[in-house]
Amino acid sequence: MPVAIYNNPNSSSINRNALRSFFSDSVNSDMELNEGQRKHLEDEVAQEKDRYLRMDVQSKRKFYSCGNKYVDLSSITSWTLYALANHIAGESNGPWQYNETINNKVSLFIGDITNLEIDCIVNAANKKLAGGGGVDGAIHKAAGMESLKKACKLLGGCETGDAKITGGYKLPARYIIHTVGPVGEKPDLLKSCYTKCLDLMKSHNLKSIAFPCISTGVYRYPNEHAAQVACSSVREWLDREPEYVKTIDRVIFCLFMEVDIKAYKNTMATYFPTCDKISNN
Repeated sequence: MPVAIYNNPNSSSINRNALRSFFSDSVNSDMELNEGQRKHLEDEVAQEKDRYLRMDVQSKRKFYSCGNKYVDLSSITSWTLYALANHIAGESNGPWQYNETINNKVSLFIGDITNLEIDCIVNAANKKLAGGGGVDGAIHKAAGMESLKKACKLLGGCETGDAKITGGYKLPARYIIHTVGPVGEKPDLLKSCYTKCLDLMKSHNLKSIAFPCISTGVYRYPNEHAAQVACSSVREWLDREPEYVKTIDRVIFCLFMEVDIKAYKNTMATYFPTCDKISNN
């Protein structure tokens, strides 16, 4: 299809169906967009993103692929209450000191991240931001495959350890932060994923975020070690942002696989101690 069909967008002779087909082909391939195509796509993406962001909660719930199985923040217990209910205890150790405020702002959630009705969820993406398997594919499907592909096309990919943001579209979450984890055990790059996501959360004035287990599974990062990087990275960031921490609602570690549930239960109390010192009485 000749690119010239877009060069005069006001012409009544434009075949609109051919134009839509051309843009669909462009979004679903590695084709570079020219200036006119990019402007058209930017306008389309902005309009659709704003449409969902402007909806009140009740109206948006009609679009959720999970139906009425969405999970709002009031249903997710804080780490303080979770540890108490599950008899998990850990005392202050080295740099990781007991902090009641932080413990009330973090959570473990076992379930489907695409069901979370919060400000933003994190997508464990590939470098092309083109969708894929696992949580990446699930998020694209629940958000609306075409809508999210168009938004990601404008981002121009994402480097390992970096993060970029789009709207959440049909997801219960308002936004998606896409981050690309390392293949194999590379702790500095994995730490950067968590830090960059939290930086975007703050810069967009968001109050809640949920992380999947980045780089585990097919990216082959050992689950226990990945949990340690995730917990330590988030705790370090929260320690650096005491005033912002007071304003946020929750940072959630979303778990699905049994191996990750076990890893986080073994790890959380080290980086988020439940007390200054465990009494021997």
